[in-house]
Amino acid sequence: MPRVTIYTTRICLYCARARRLLKRKGVDFDEIPVDRDPVQMQAMIERSRRHTLPQIFIDDLHIGGYDDMARLDAEGELDPLLGKE
Repeated sequence: MPRVTIYTTRICLYCARARRLLKRKGVDFDEIPVDRDPVQMQAMIERSRRHTLPQIFIDDLHIGGYDDMARLDAEGELDPLLGKE
């Protein structure tokens, strides 16, 4: 199964939605909180080239934020990326 990594903050509504969607799909994920860790925040920005949260990766594939992941799910493209075909 692919490794899912999500960069988050504690008070981010979209982060909560992303966690909820992944949990609903039964996907384990590594969560990296960046709100109190400037080193992790910089790593997220360098890796994703974005400043918004959450930022979600499936293995090394950057899929974007919650809206991007929800769109992939609605279009039936998320499950294959997660190894759930």
